[in-house]
Amino acid sequence: MGIEYTGVIGHPLDEVFAWHTRPGAMRRLVPPWQPMKVIAEADNLADGRAVLGLPGGLRWVAAHQPGEFDPPHRFVDTLSTDGPSSWPARVIGTWTHTHEFTEAGTGTRLYDRIDAVVPAAALRPMFDYRHTQLAQDLAAHRAAGLSPMVVAVTGASGLVGDALTAFLSTGGHRIIRLVRRPPVNADERQWDPRNPAPDLLAGVDAVVHLAGASIAGRFTDAHRAAIRDSRIEPTRALAEVAARGAGGPSVFISASAIGYYGYERGDSLLTEDATRGEGFLADVVADWEAATEPAVAGGLRVVKVRTGVVQSARGGTLRLLRPLFAAGLGGRLGSGDQWLAWIGLDDLLDVYHRGLYDSRLTGPVNAVAPEPVRNTEYTAALGRVLRRPAKLPVPSFGPRLLLGSQGAQELAEADQRVVPAKLQGRGHTFRRPQIEAALAHELGHGGRAV
Repeated sequence: MGIEYTGVIGHPLDEVFAWHTRPGAMRRLVPPWQPMKVIAEADNLADGRAVLGLPGGLRWVAAHQPGEFDPPHRFVDTLSTDGPSSWPARVIGTWTHTHEFTEAGTGTRLYDRIDAVVPAAALRPMFDYRHTQLAQDLAAHRAAGLSPMVVAVTGASGLVGDALTAFLSTGGHRIIRLVRRPPVNADERQWDPRNPAPDLLAGVDAVVHLAGASIAGRFTDAHRAAIRDSRIEPTRALAEVAARGAGGPSVFISASAIGYYGYERGDSLLTEDATRGEGFLADVVADWEAATEPAVAGGLRVVKVRTGVVQSARGGTLRLLRPLFAAGLGGRLGSGDQWLAWIGLDDLLDVYHRGLYDSRLTGPVNAVAPEPVRNTEYTAALGRVLRRPAKLPVPSFGPRLLLGSQGAQELAEADQRVVPAKLQGRGHTFRRPQIEAALAHELGHGGRAV
């Protein structure tokens, strides 16, 4: 039982091993479809401990073995225990994961071996994913050629923020998390969104501003107020601090959304030069983007990332749709003719990354895949990936029951054919430009792609 898995990636041995030693490596390698989350990464590969959260409050503890540590060629971790919440995981018996690295021409051969009473077929998708993530992340950092930076991030605990901070820190950058609670270490700073301290961004090279209340939900007065209040004034206050602080950042990257274009645009191709649309979200996004103006006036390079519908098994619409489609109960929404401007989570990280290193990228940037799809195409692709029929249409009244009339109109039924014109003009490469490949990668059906 268990598995042996090997592959060669085109990066030097020392570089590959160093990547594994940095904060964020485990978060980049845990497959998003698996029911586990990184609680604590090992502080070193020699004798550190990593803790993964499992459903029901259970824990998986991986203890690194000092006698097996041989940098840059080898490290080993085994299943361990640390309190009652970690005991149930031992039902599988022993688990030993050996990681080995050897030179292979100008690249590195990776060898993974799991010794456990687990069928190889159950583990292969995990290693397909891990090797793909490693190779593509290293390639992205190499292409950027970016010297180590200090990057302050708001919203670092969210879906995008957690993945982005892991990606950047494995690339050698230092991340300063701006948090609302008292900081617990030197890589956190307390941030009052309404009145940030004047020295909040001292020593920071760039800001990535992701914080904001979720737009999902019924568009009640309270929910609309939370959406606006968590974005506009906090963005303006942060932009002001960034602009006037001595020794502060030169780049300000703010999250934004394709809601700017309105919810009913039909077949029109929407580039960054398209006119603003109508609706509550269009108004919010316009004001949200305008709130970055103090940073522009202060001479910072400002990038506003107009994000499409993010595809991730860890959150958003895909997390909601997966169990429905896996049960064979999925299908198109309404007529299914509406356009969906989507982007895979890893491709979104690459857009933020480009915002850091591409000095010619400014203003609004459509963070969407180059091939928007109609709802019928999306649901058919999801059905194929999960090997389930997608024949049961969802009537229009369904989203209205959950989201209300306005929420359904501006979220579930939005019709936006948005394209990434600026990124394409800069020769940007997408990891997964087609929807089926993006869904397969997120759901463990992607195979090896290194």
